[in-house]
Amino acid sequence: MYFKRFYSRDSYFRLSDYDCVGFDLDNTICEYNISSAGRLEYDTLAKFLVNERGYDEKYLFKPLQSNDIDFIQRGLIVDTHRGNLLRLTGDGFIFRASHGSKILNDDDIKKIYGSDRKWFVTTEFARNPIVTWNGPLSRKMRTFSDYFDMPAALALSRCIDSVQDKLGDDVDFYNIWKDVLKGLVDMYNRYNFMQNAGGYFPSVKKNPDLYYNKCRPAVINWLKELKKHKVVFLITGSNIDFASHTASYCIGDNWRDYFDFVVCFSRKPGFFLGGRPFVKLDGFTEIDSVTNDEIQLGEIYSQGNWQGLYLLLSKATGKSKPKCVYIGDNHIQDVFTPSEYTCCDTIAVCEELGAELLQHPSKNILKSDFWGSYFYSDDNIPSLWGNIIMNHSKICVPNLDVLALKSLDYQYSTFSRGTSGYHSSSSSLVFNCKTDKHKVRL
Repeated sequence: MYFKRFYSRDSYFRLSDYDCVGFDLDNTICEYNISSAGRLEYDTLAKFLVNERGYDEKYLFKPLQSNDIDFIQRGLIVDTHRGNLLRLTGDGFIFRASHGSKILNDDDIKKIYGSDRKWFVTTEFARNPIVTWNGPLSRKMRTFSDYFDMPAALALSRCIDSVQDKLGDDVDFYNIWKDVLKGLVDMYNRYNFMQNAGGYFPSVKKNPDLYYNKCRPAVINWLKELKKHKVVFLITGSNIDFASHTASYCIGDNWRDYFDFVVCFSRKPGFFLGGRPFVKLDGFTEIDSVTNDEIQLGEIYSQGNWQGLYLLLSKATGKSKPKCVYIGDNHIQDVFTPSEYTCCDTIAVCEELGAELLQHPSKNILKSDFWGSYFYSDDNIPSLWGNIIMNHSKICVPNLDVLALKSLDYQYSTFSRGTSGYHSSSSSLVFNCKTDKHKVRL
């Protein structure tokens, strides 16, 4: 069964029902130009792999063509030992796969993963993504789950192609992922922004207009209105200096005025799972850690934990159990984890929803020529990510405009039996899912 449960028994959702509203920053409030940012990320990573790890520049430095862009899809899972990229349904069934950049047919998938087309590692991941976040299973698979690491799937596939073309089918174990991971760590080292080091942060700092989209006035006005009635908080994984740069460009120099409480370098999903202390900041520098009882509204902290924040929200609202909703784009960090491990409801921001509407309004779906729709399999069964969205978020929107253009009392249909939680400014997209005869209309 592909739907373990429906996230909510309520068939509607209203922001006015909540005491506190939280946001992710990157690709939620602050939108990126995904095309420009993706090319920058790929180029930076490719240079690292060639210059620091000795991979063949003939493969890594090839210009990005339309078929390469089509290959890059968020949420791909890598079988790190075999060099395969996988797409799953909600129960872990592998419905599409590639070896490097070469598509695997049905017989290939069965030969590698068995007649049931399941691998115990990804089956565990589909059951609970957190179990593969760290530990032994994390060394067997990883997922490219957001727009910051999405282009790494193409770099990885080109590295695999280069080894495959050189050694043929005699490779039993691909040891490439560790180098790609080192490249990602090197690119996004949180000290690089201040030190103007690496290829990514200097480029973003120099030409923010190429990589960011300014918040639209409707979203700015909506955030102002929201703060009049709710406690509004921000939890971002970005370090304070990068977060401040991004927010200043997209929202304005007064971006802090829109939030009652800010957490940077939150290290999600750990923020929602553990008890890491909050750390005070002196400008952009971390100084002393503080207890959960010592954090205060109006401040910016680094790291921290949900339990401490919820205690503060309780004090701020005067309620022992304030009702909270968190809005973010990463389906593991911002949707699954707070939904599964805290009392916080979630809204999924999924830019792919808008892309499917924009590019294929008459075909009802967006099908990447290589990977297919982001939301479901070739047989119209919800994909792993579609399943997480439908089971762990109240609603899904392509951007904040959808929320900003409605009143706080507006009643949205949710992901419950018989209703859809997908919402967009268009109503032309329909998903027909086989399971439970569940039709999803946007």
